[in-house]
Amino acid sequence: MLNQPDRLPDPGASYGQRVATCFGAMFVIYGVLIPFLPVWLDGRGLDANEVAIVTAVPFMLRLAVTPSVAIFADRLAAHRRFIIASAWAALGAAVLLGGMTGFWPILMVAAALSLAAATMMPLLEAIAVRGVRLFSLDYGRMRLWGSLSFVVVGLIVGALIDRSGSEAALWVLIAGAVLTVVGAHALPAPTTAALNDGDVATPRRDVTKEVWRLFRLPVFVAFLVAASAAQASHAMFYTFGALHLRAQGISGAWVGALWAIGVLAEVALFAMAGTRFRHLKPDTLLLAGAAAALVRWSVMAFDPPLELLLPLQLLHALSYGATHLGAILFVARAVPDDVSGTVQALYATFASGVAMGLATWACGPLFHAYAGGGYVAMSGLAVISALAAVIIRVRWSQGTL
Repeated sequence: MLNQPDRLPDPGASYGQRVATCFGAMFVIYGVLIPFLPVWLDGRGLDANEVAIVTAVPFMLRLAVTPSVAIFADRLAAHRRFIIASAWAALGAAVLLGGMTGFWPILMVAAALSLAAATMMPLLEAIAVRGVRLFSLDYGRMRLWGSLSFVVVGLIVGALIDRSGSEAALWVLIAGAVLTVVGAHALPAPTTAALNDGDVATPRRDVTKEVWRLFRLPVFVAFLVAASAAQASHAMFYTFGALHLRAQGISGAWVGALWAIGVLAEVALFAMAGTRFRHLKPDTLLLAGAAAALVRWSVMAFDPPLELLLPLQLLHALSYGATHLGAILFVARAVPDDVSGTVQALYATFASGVAMGLATWACGPLFHAYAGGGYVAMSGLAVISALAAVIIRVRWSQGTL
């Protein structure tokens, strides 16, 4: 009997698994920072305005740091190397944060940690989108492992805080940083991402010129506004949601469960959208996200009871999930491949940086003065997002800009 030749490994499958693993590791960090950093800060004695500042400052710093890193990563075709460096920086800052007390020391170290964590995301998104283009990979299936990780971490940290206090969040954060370092080193190298020798990414020397060209296009500006306003509308919930819910008598375990419900709904959307990803329209997804955000935050302004919070959290699938999918699909379809890392960074900088930073900063006095009533301002951001999405629908032909 003739020996059957060994089946060659599928480079696309390996690529997707490594990216999914890194998403999963990275979201352990986000699963602590986003819902529970304000709780940890409150436990260290910071007041509401100081919590808002510590949370908002990293968003503002991204305006200079994240696009600059992405431009260099695009020029050098070195997204993986920059992710590895950021992962190590996040680990160092997480360890250092444990020894900090007082507003200013905590602000400086927490800002460095948040900035390092945020810098990794657009670079990993660029690697994921390249996998979609090269191997027809399912973006949603790669990204959902990050969301699942976020769910598990939220449940664990919420229960640990109830049992052991807010300091438990820090230990999970450090563990997540260690896992992210491992996941970053496991990412596919640029040479293994290509289908053939001619498909290896080559450095581009006119990235800045190309980006400025995009900024002169009304559709691109409308995209940034639509995605940024919808994402920024989550600022009140991200910054003060856990504190507000606990003030209403909802336990830390239930806070973690509510976050889990929202992210599981997001995971379901990513899974269902996977095979349809190439056929969806970015403007439709952005409009759906804005509409869901408008409903969600308008109801949250009235301090709804737990039984109403449960279905409201399902809207996270659209207010965040559909918005993010729409943004990723817009970049994949409308932006040239060799500047996709920079544009991903611009999306992250404006959506999770400038807009989120300004909204978060405003949430401090809003929450202090109105508590849950501050969600009305978040509804206004959802309206702005919807108007910008309509401009995209009217003026864009679904092709490369």
